[in-house]
Amino acid sequence: MENSNAYEKPVTLKNIVKFAVPTIAMTVFMSFYTMVDGLFVSNLIGTDALSAINLTAPVIQLVTAVSTMLATGGSAVIMKKMGEQKTDEAKEDFTFLIIVNVIVGLVMCAAGYLAMDFIFAGMNLSPAVEGYCVEYLSRYLIFTVPILLMNNFTLYMIASEKAVLSLVCSVTGGILNMALDYVFIAGLDMGIGGAAVATGLGYSVTAVAGLFVFSRKKSLLHFKKPVFRIRVLGSAASNGCSEMATALVTGIVTMMFNWTMLHYVGEDGVAAVTIIMYVLMFASSLYTGYSYGVAPMLSFYYGEQNREKLKKLVGLSMKVIAVISVITAAASFVMTRPLVSVFARTDNPVYDLAVTGNRICTAALFFIGFNIFASGMFTALSNGIVSAVLAFSRSFVFMLITMIVLPLLLGVNGIWLATPAAELMALGLSFFMLLKYRKRYGYMSGNGLDDKRK
Repeated sequence: MENSNAYEKPVTLKNIVKFAVPTIAMTVFMSFYTMVDGLFVSNLIGTDALSAINLTAPVIQLVTAVSTMLATGGSAVIMKKMGEQKTDEAKEDFTFLIIVNVIVGLVMCAAGYLAMDFIFAGMNLSPAVEGYCVEYLSRYLIFTVPILLMNNFTLYMIASEKAVLSLVCSVTGGILNMALDYVFIAGLDMGIGGAAVATGLGYSVTAVAGLFVFSRKKSLLHFKKPVFRIRVLGSAASNGCSEMATALVTGIVTMMFNWTMLHYVGEDGVAAVTIIMYVLMFASSLYTGYSYGVAPMLSFYYGEQNREKLKKLVGLSMKVIAVISVITAAASFVMTRPLVSVFARTDNPVYDLAVTGNRICTAALFFIGFNIFASGMFTALSNGIVSAVLAFSRSFVFMLITMIVLPLLLGVNGIWLATPAAELMALGLSFFMLLKYRKRYGYMSGNGLDDKRK
């Protein structure tokens, strides 16, 4: 089958990079969506509005959590079936899971509006910041279904060997977002609500393109009359539960950061946290993009029981991630002041807070990539339980421990140090799991049945 040629090629650094680079570029550009909102909002409206974007982030992560679970878990299930040559069944399952996502989107959108009046109560926010929060979230929720479809179609385009198309959609959506941010905020004076609308329309580009692409029967994956299989839904949910857990606990941890900063510093601290999260998000997008890029390959090789290719792919991936880690950590440390100055003027109290925080948080960049890859790899290998343990421990358990203990000992600097400390603890757990399961999957050993087709 012509479309499967990419999976039949030898596992070399060149072929991996060719497969993953479009995805890396796509996720990096997608990270600009939120960053551009922050850039325009902080410079055209103010740092109070920037704080509001961060305060609404947990709600947005909750809305997209279930879709993230079905997208990542479903992709692993479907590509495993493709590797097993069950192509018709895979297409039926693909269509079924997309329909489920649309239903989830409608339910989450309605729930968001019903809970709007209660979400920000009890945070002791100033009237201005609370008003910004409500305005931003109410506009953002309008685009819930397109955003959930974007999450799904992004991964399925990659799995269908259309990573370049996914990149084009992301770039187009990002440019549209940037242009509309300026038009809506500066030109039409729509305020922070305009930023939310611009983001939603930018995300919608991939959603609309995906509907056209997957309606064509020439695509490796395409819409087919769906068949309800409860086992498929369960498998997608279990395989992707780590990604859902990550989205959920990321929201919880973001709230913890916000509450702690409000206690120690006030709303300026929340704005500083937002800036640092943008830097970490940008760097993390490199690792996420790489993991998304190689995930279909991992699932496909697992489906055809090709342990030799799995071993080569995992080994080369570790080297790639190590190189990216060193480069991103060095760049973040050296460019701290220029990066922060994009969002806050040097005479703004937020500036000094963010500079100090970013220099401390930069240490986390040495560990994040390995943790993201390990969790994504086990999802691709249809081991959602291990992936969930890694994601939940990293994003919640370890963060909870460090966020409680370190600020008590070190004050504000303890808040900044919480992320590197949690990532270091997660790194130990990730390598423990990699070693524990190496014989089962053969990705780190020479034992087992190797497929002769390399």
